[in-house]
Amino acid sequence: MDSRRFRFGLFAFDASNGELRREGALVHLQAQPARVLSQLISRAGEVVSREELRQAIWGDETFVNFERGLNVCIAQIRTALGDDSVSPRFVRTVPRLGYQFIAPVELLTGTIQEPTAQPVAPRSHPWRVVALSCAALLLAAVAIGVYWRQVAASPRTPVMVAVVRFDNETGDADLDRISDGLTDTVVEQLTRLSQDRFRVIGNASVLRLPRDQRDLSAIASTLHAQFIVLGQVQRNGSQTRVLAHLIRMPDQTHVWVIRVDKPLDDALAFQSSAAQQIASEFSSRLIAAADGKNLPPAPNN
Repeated sequence: MDSRRFRFGLFAFDASNGELRREGALVHLQAQPARVLSQLISRAGEVVSREELRQAIWGDETFVNFERGLNVCIAQIRTALGDDSVSPRFVRTVPRLGYQFIAPVELLTGTIQEPTAQPVAPRSHPWRVVALSCAALLLAAVAIGVYWRQVAASPRTPVMVAVVRFDNETGDADLDRISDGLTDTVVEQLTRLSQDRFRVIGNASVLRLPRDQRDLSAIASTLHAQFIVLGQVQRNGSQTRVLAHLIRMPDQTHVWVIRVDKPLDDALAFQSSAAQQIASEFSSRLIAAADGKNLPPAPNN
């Protein structure tokens, strides 16, 4: 196991335990994405192929759909770092090759220094002690009041959003990868824009079932989702069309529908642009739902 520690930007990463910290504060990152990040950081500046990552993370004994698993890992890493696939600061996608960690990396040595003991302050006058005590009590009362107002204002149960695999309705099997990549990018962008007001589920097996086996009620019940995102990739003359639906459960009401028509000249640019537009419009409505506000009606497309 790699025992090195790295620093890049505002972040520090401990490869021995997979801990990612931003200015000392722990950033949540699951074990598998942490292992992928470790591989990329340890070879910063190099292009690490998808096959090399498969061997390092999954090995030869696992024959799962590692392509999707790796896409989800990269999406979670970008979310944790606040990175963007279009204008990356940390992880760059190299089409048909792999990924490259592009930020400057510093190898840390030694251990984290404990705070040094402060000298004992001289004894204060009694009136000063009383004044400081009163000020401390006042600040504590204000802090408690703010905390309880935040607790009262925040929803007790987070809004859960399940993103179903987008359907390739073009009849062209070569576009399956575009549909899958678009799904993963929508998950990434929604997570990035959530502001911790809603949670996104995008890798559950029930979300990957073929359309003829799909049951929205079962998805909502299994994943405790209040909203489901559905999408289709279609042909529209010389352009490729993406339809995305935000559906409220359990009544299966359409909250919002987005149509994106773009030429498919650059697959990554197409996925990123369409996903950003979908996530931007959906996230504002999901945040409103999390705050208990009324949502505008869906447009008539």
